[in-house]
Amino acid sequence: MIRRAVLLVLGLVWLGPTYLLVVNAFRPANSYDASRAWAPSGDIAIFQNFALAIERADLGGSLASTLLYSVVSPALAVLIGALAGYTIVVLRLRGGFWWFMLIFGGTIFPTQMLLVPLFVTYSDAGLYDSRPGMILVYTAVSVPLAAFVLRNFFTGVAFSIFEAARMDGASTLRIFVRIYLPLAGSALAAVFILEFTFIWNDLLFGLALTQTSGVRPVMTQLAGLMTDVYAGTPVPVGLAAGLVVSLPTVALFLATQRLFARGLSLGSV
Repeated sequence: MIRRAVLLVLGLVWLGPTYLLVVNAFRPANSYDASRAWAPSGDIAIFQNFALAIERADLGGSLASTLLYSVVSPALAVLIGALAGYTIVVLRLRGGFWWFMLIFGGTIFPTQMLLVPLFVTYSDAGLYDSRPGMILVYTAVSVPLAAFVLRNFFTGVAFSIFEAARMDGASTLRIFVRIYLPLAGSALAAVFILEFTFIWNDLLFGLALTQTSGVRPVMTQLAGLMTDVYAGTPVPVGLAAGLVVSLPTVALFLATQRLFARGLSLGSV
């Protein structure tokens, strides 16, 4: 009983900011009052607020770019990670463990350490403030997790499957495409969902490597809108934009939660 009460209190504390976000995102733009922030409004104006946010921050192009980054980069990352895991585990690459450590070792560095070198390199290479540049960096930072999960998954697949396919005359590439990728479908989906969420919610890379609204990720563009709160952007407008923009990741997780849980359990062998 005490444990349930403690969990209930902690849950309410955790959900408090979410409640404030939802309540104030729904109120009309010009009716925000900090002293009455906890009281719900009788009017529902979230769609008008979001439309105003799109107009003020030019979120349309930013949303399109973010969708591009969040789909293409995780797809490339899971494919590269699957190839790495397949080569290291199934093809038994010489020194495979050290190659894996080299790939996964990139995750030991904090993201903040990468920003200045990336900014300088991107500026010199002409990739700064470009969609291909953002796809490249998001793919690169997503590969280590994909390689980790897929390597673990392929470790649990019987090597006799590969041997039988080779005896039947299948090439290593055909075995990878026709056998190992279908077997790893759940693990691939789980990694894709994780990376999709990370890229959709990214702020730092977009802040350091982009400038124009058509290239910037939506969260970076939204942060720019929120800094304008004190310069005339109503609080409900910024909150409505943040709430609506966060819905795709929530919807994706709710729609695929069983597949996500199954994929991670398979990848933790």
